[in-house]
Amino acid sequence: MNKGWGLNFVMVKLVIGVLFLGLVFQLVASAVDVDRLNIWPMPQSVSYGHKALYMSKDFELRTEGSKYPDASGILKDGFSRLLYVINAPHVADGNISHFQQSLVLQGINVLISSANDELQYGTDESYKLSVASSGDPVYAHLEAQTVYGALHGLQTFSQVCHFNFTTRLIEVRQAPWDISDQPRFSYRGLLIDTARHYQPLPMIKKVVDSMSYAKLIHSLSPWRYLHIPNYGMELILFQKDIHWLMLLRSYLIFPLINFLLCNYAQRRGINVLAEIDVPGHAQSWGADYPTLWPSKDCQQPLDVSNEFTFQVIDGILSDFSKVFKFKFVHLGGDEVNTSEFNVLNTIYVTG
Repeated sequence: MNKGWGLNFVMVKLVIGVLFLGLVFQLVASAVDVDRLNIWPMPQSVSYGHKALYMSKDFELRTEGSKYPDASGILKDGFSRLLYVINAPHVADGNISHFQQSLVLQGINVLISSANDELQYGTDESYKLSVASSGDPVYAHLEAQTVYGALHGLQTFSQVCHFNFTTRLIEVRQAPWDISDQPRFSYRGLLIDTARHYQPLPMIKKVVDSMSYAKLIHSLSPWRYLHIPNYGMELILFQKDIHWLMLLRSYLIFPLINFLLCNYAQRRGINVLAEIDVPGHAQSWGADYPTLWPSKDCQQPLDVSNEFTFQVIDGILSDFSKVFKFKFVHLGGDEVNTSEFNVLNTIYVTG
């Protein structure tokens, strides 16, 4: 290789090296920028700047141009929770008059396209959030197809707000913001097993709140009610000896508690999906209904050859439908020990 070729080869390697290092630095810088964003989960699309705005102490909710009447107060309550999440940990008593009015964020305008607030699987949860870096006056703008998408947007807005310990004011840093987001997965849920592990209603409400903060919005699922070794509800459909306390629990206390929880969850955009775990994990059912057992020596899973088994399950689902408005119910199906059926001649397991 002559001297000219050798020099050119060195120059090519140097250029490639510089380009590679530039790419690495760009990727690292991008990773650092992403790490700086305290938004969870990360939005589908996000852009931001480097300026700071200061939240007015009279930060307000506006709905100019929105088709959603908010007769139920879902949006208004969501805005109140937004203010609580932002302000509760701190005392924002700084003097905002020190800053130009063009840097004071006066409120958020929420525009919702649909007047319907029914919550079901497939409800549109998308939203677009924008915050300008200055204005006269300055308002954040949130657009969503449904009120539940707007609730997501309010959660995201709360995550770009920070308390400044020097100015003692709430800041919206890195303005201007432009965020577009929608769920990557339409079904996102969390299991609470209240059949085997009793939990008081206030604790379950806290779980619902935490789900809304993380945008695990669509289903508190499955809420496990019927499971060995005890019941989370009481069934009297096929009881012969019915005490008045059983009627009280079954027709007043149980529906009331669940109505309160379902309503609480729905106002935060969360469906409650109830579960009965069948045909396994139902040994305790036979304590009241012995014919549900395949035999005295085979007490689980449920006897799927017995028509009465399906009558009981149908009765449970009928009661569920009066309380849980989500169009799905979870039937468990886990840990079914089909080898127990070997003692019977009426059930045959294939496959």
